[in-house]
Amino acid sequence: MPSGNAQSANAPTSVTVVHDRGLKRDIGKVGLLFTGVGSIIGSGWLFGAFDAASMAGPAAILSWAIGAVMIIFVAINYSELGVMFPVAGGVVRYPHYAFGSFASYTSGWITWLSAAGTVGIEVLAAVQYASSYLPWLMESKEGVLVLTGRGILVSVAMVLVFCIINMYGVKFFANFNNILVWWKLLVIVLVFVVLAILAFNPGHFHMAEFGGFAPNGFEPILAALPAAGIVFSYLGFRQGVEFAGETKNPQKNVPFAVIGSIILTGIIYILLQVAFIGAIPTDLLKDGWSGLSFSNSAGPWAEIAIMLGAMWLAIVLYIDAVVSPADTGLIFTALTPRLSYSQARVGNAPSGLAKLNKKGIPWVGLLVTFVVACFLFFPFPSWAKMVGFITSGTVISFGSGPIAVAALRRQLPDQERPFRIPGGDTLPFLGFLAANLIVYWTGWDTNWKLFLAMALGYVVLGLHYAFSNRSKIPPLQFGSGWWMLVWIGSLALLSFLGDYGEGLGVLSFGWGELACLVLTVIVFAIGVATRLAPHDVVKNVENTRQVSAETHETE
Repeated sequence: MPSGNAQSANAPTSVTVVHDRGLKRDIGKVGLLFTGVGSIIGSGWLFGAFDAASMAGPAAILSWAIGAVMIIFVAINYSELGVMFPVAGGVVRYPHYAFGSFASYTSGWITWLSAAGTVGIEVLAAVQYASSYLPWLMESKEGVLVLTGRGILVSVAMVLVFCIINMYGVKFFANFNNILVWWKLLVIVLVFVVLAILAFNPGHFHMAEFGGFAPNGFEPILAALPAAGIVFSYLGFRQGVEFAGETKNPQKNVPFAVIGSIILTGIIYILLQVAFIGAIPTDLLKDGWSGLSFSNSAGPWAEIAIMLGAMWLAIVLYIDAVVSPADTGLIFTALTPRLSYSQARVGNAPSGLAKLNKKGIPWVGLLVTFVVACFLFFPFPSWAKMVGFITSGTVISFGSGPIAVAALRRQLPDQERPFRIPGGDTLPFLGFLAANLIVYWTGWDTNWKLFLAMALGYVVLGLHYAFSNRSKIPPLQFGSGWWMLVWIGSLALLSFLGDYGEGLGVLSFGWGELACLVLTVIVFAIGVATRLAPHDVVKNVENTRQVSAETHETE
């Protein structure tokens, strides 16, 4: 176990922050906020309101509110980290600073895989809506819409377009994204206002005929967070952190973008859920909320508009159903190569992934993103099949952030923190608990695939160490990162024993949540206790600087 627990008299208590060389700091305050808002408002709102209402009835409103609060608990930790170390791919690099290479690889592998998958899932959402008027794009198999051969070709072409746009530099990307975000916001406001005017039935929220406000109890309200894509919808807040190294004033812009994007979109999503519940034609509720269905499952919002006689709104929605997720896919196409760039910067991936073109874009990582995003269309050919996997994986990748906050406060107590969350370890602990609960609620039927993917990641790590130049690879520092195996293994066991998503049901509702709380207490304490010594933190930060300089000089 490392000696990071005790501060020696001459131990460093801060480190000089040096921004990544080669990256262009061209994103302004609104631009950074809009990368978060644009990423959050993707495919989630197109399907989330329908799926959440089917599971929880009108109480789906609470699901969106709870989801926003839980994600804020996680995200606020990254506001402190992102301002303290405004670097690209921070979700990967913060665990590396605090716990070493093994911890950062564990977090970085699933982060990168989830981000690449998000590119695919947003493309799938756009294609699924488009299949309403281009039926040759998708076909129904076992009641689930999946891509046809021609649909896969169209999807691959969309990913290629995203990559080409990103090759023109972060400033061009940010300006292009700002236009699309304004479009998305205007469409959502239009939907809410028009549906509220055309059809709003207050009885849908409380009438006993439909099961009341919470027809299926409280448990589905929580299960809907991952299963209905609610948490997935909010995870775009990360862009404010990932692009921290490319914004002009990270001290102000990062917290504004991270927290602001969640609050703004949380209000939007709650209003949309209210509009959806109030506008549902009453005859569709004859079998209750759990029996809610549409003849065209590819586009529930557009079908409601058609039923209400607003064909013009349906046309706008069909256009937005391509534009909205496509914008989010564009953003994640920009994010994913920055994650592989960060992995290369800390030595956990081939150094070629850190190469930048003249516009400051990690072009090798962008090429790898294209290949992986397209490959994922084959095992996950539908939105419904991919969303749970992406949600759980991304939340696990965020889970190490709160513990990194608690550790770095002890390792570098004198480090300048222009934004510091109050309350000591309280908010970091709540952020870690929120992440664990979300993964638990995702359910075993999805989580087993995630844990298998993480196991395969360790195989990849072993191959990297076996066939790479050892002089250019950092030590694993396993003594400070082994707690992540305890964390992941315990989460897998809880998920297997729980009663969500085909678990064994040994832990019933309430007991499973209590077990998750106990797990959080234990792992949080172990993680903080096994943190690196301060001089190792300084060394890890300085080593990434050296890689940055070497990479910049080779361009």
